[in-house]
Amino acid sequence: MMHILTQIWRLVLQPKVWRFVGFASAVVGLLCYALSSSFNHLFGNWNLFKIILYTLFSFIISLLILYANIWKSSTSLRFKAHTAFLVLTITSVYSFFFDKVVNGKPGAYSLISCASFAIMSLRLSRQTLCGVEIDLLYFFLGCLIVQLKKISLQLLILGAGFSYSLITLRSSVSSIEDGIENVYFDLQGENSVVLEMDSLLLQQLKTCMKEIEEENLNLIDRLMELVKEYNLDKSELHLLGKCDYVMDTLSSRKIHNLNECVKLMVAAGYKKECYDVYSSWRRVFFQVCLKNEIFGLPTENINTIHENERDKYLDTMFERWMTAFDVAMIILFPIEQKLCNRVFLGFSSAASSCFFEVCKEATSHLLCFADTISSGSPTKWRLFKMLQIFRHLGNHIRKFQSLFPDSTLLNEAIAVKNRLGEGSRDLFLEMHNVIFGVPAAKETVLTHGLHRITFEVMSYMSLACMSRKELEQILQAYPKVDNEVEASSFFLKQMEQIMEMLPKQLMAKLKNCKDPALRHILMVNNRSHIEAINQFSELETIFGNDWFQNNKAKIRQNIELYKRTSWNKVLDFLKLNDNDNITEDLLKEKIHLFNSHFEEICRVQSNWFVYDSKLREEIISSVENMLLPAYGIFIGRLQDILGNQAYEYIKYGMFEIQDRINQLFRKMQIYESKSEYIYKTTLSVF
Repeated sequence: MMHILTQIWRLVLQPKVWRFVGFASAVVGLLCYALSSSFNHLFGNWNLFKIILYTLFSFIISLLILYANIWKSSTSLRFKAHTAFLVLTITSVYSFFFDKVVNGKPGAYSLISCASFAIMSLRLSRQTLCGVEIDLLYFFLGCLIVQLKKISLQLLILGAGFSYSLITLRSSVSSIEDGIENVYFDLQGENSVVLEMDSLLLQQLKTCMKEIEEENLNLIDRLMELVKEYNLDKSELHLLGKCDYVMDTLSSRKIHNLNECVKLMVAAGYKKECYDVYSSWRRVFFQVCLKNEIFGLPTENINTIHENERDKYLDTMFERWMTAFDVAMIILFPIEQKLCNRVFLGFSSAASSCFFEVCKEATSHLLCFADTISSGSPTKWRLFKMLQIFRHLGNHIRKFQSLFPDSTLLNEAIAVKNRLGEGSRDLFLEMHNVIFGVPAAKETVLTHGLHRITFEVMSYMSLACMSRKELEQILQAYPKVDNEVEASSFFLKQMEQIMEMLPKQLMAKLKNCKDPALRHILMVNNRSHIEAINQFSELETIFGNDWFQNNKAKIRQNIELYKRTSWNKVLDFLKLNDNDNITEDLLKEKIHLFNSHFEEICRVQSNWFVYDSKLREEIISSVENMLLPAYGIFIGRLQDILGNQAYEYIKYGMFEIQDRINQLFRKMQIYESKSEYIYKTTLSVF
């Protein structure tokens, strides 16, 4: 909703919209006045001469309204004074004769013409042509109210509301348009100097800036188009070569006029004041870009946000910041530099100084966000976000050097980059404590058959493997250990330390599981996830083949332990030794115990999950091969001894046993392929 209101408000501020509204209201007003009873009372009935004269007069008035922005800058003070006197005289005479001649209730055409002329005057008042436009607005609104009162007292309220709306609209628009002008008088300690400047030079400077200000909306629109395209592409190459495309939005003639104005002011001795006013004016544009129109970055200090809400806030703002930083460095700042160079053509040092002052606040705001990331709470999220920002800053340091050579902004960018590098190094070296020490790692809650600790460690290992080159460069560029230790070997040492801790931590946490069979299935899932992440991220290149071969052996061992703890007791019910005294009662008891235990195992384990489809089918097939032959032999012996009576005790046939076993471990089978499951569970939170 706010976006729609913003677009409507921007449309209201468009000069072309006001130009059309003013022209249309003038045409409607002149046409309705010609048809109104007021015209007949004052000038009599129509004839050919009156028609030609009125048509010519209307044509001239309409053209003046349509092209008011062209001839306004050429009007002299004497012409303005004469025009003001002429308008005052005409309105006074018209008002006198109108009140004297016109009686009775006015017609609809008369009301429409007054309203249209009021809107026309509102459009002219935005140009401040001769200083009487606002008086015309009040005159026509007054006429409208008087005529409505003659018709009905209730319509007086309607006229007052319409008049209030137009006057309020003019005040609101004027306050926004004059926002840039107010900057001139907000410079502390320099008000007296600015006020003493030559009035014609100051007015010319304001006029030239306003002409360019009118095109800022188009400039913002083009920048927004680039931001949308960049968000789809996410490639810095997409932005290259777009600077000239956006720069074409600004009129060369208007920039040239501003340059001529700057030359006049410098020649008159107002060099510093001119630079300060220009810098303050352009900083407003940057604030609009960063805060509202393009990137949506708040301008408040991030450190003022409550600590409990800061991580969530940073997560929301991270992608916006990445886009804002790229577009600012590749498009926005170069455009502003080109504009400064053209406005201050012939004053190279002034162009550099103004460009620095214009960009200083916005750049510091962008760097402040990056600096906050480097000093936050230790998490995996923060480490890899720090690495991304570190890479971004590193890629743009040369751009900083070309845009802001030998400046505090360049030094600030380098300092922030160094803090990000040191923070990334420290967080990487302490990551084993971060992962195994956070509350989430201490929980026994399982996600799709995986313990949270396995997910945390393997997601970190996968991302660290993808960032290996960058981490090794950071460890080498910002050493915290003996310089003789190579960065690559230290990287491997840290990774191996975490992988050695994972099985021990996992075994300790799964001891809380009361069902030993479930504990072994969970170990199969967690170790299978480790194996799958190895295939996905090629961790074997870091830890070697032996470690993962041992992990595969552990998976086989856990499968065997699962079958032993789950099914050995059930198989015992089916065993019949020839040396035993096999009686009908013994067989009845054994088949009853088998039915009960088999049903309980299938009921419980059908709610379990093995996400590796190959292992799931392997376990099911192994259980079938183990159970079905023994069950078939037992059923045959039971039928031999009990005869037809055996069917009263046989609850499951061979196919039913096979079908129940095939339903094990499938409750959470929500992904069609293992690779899709691994991808989603590993990278979704990043």
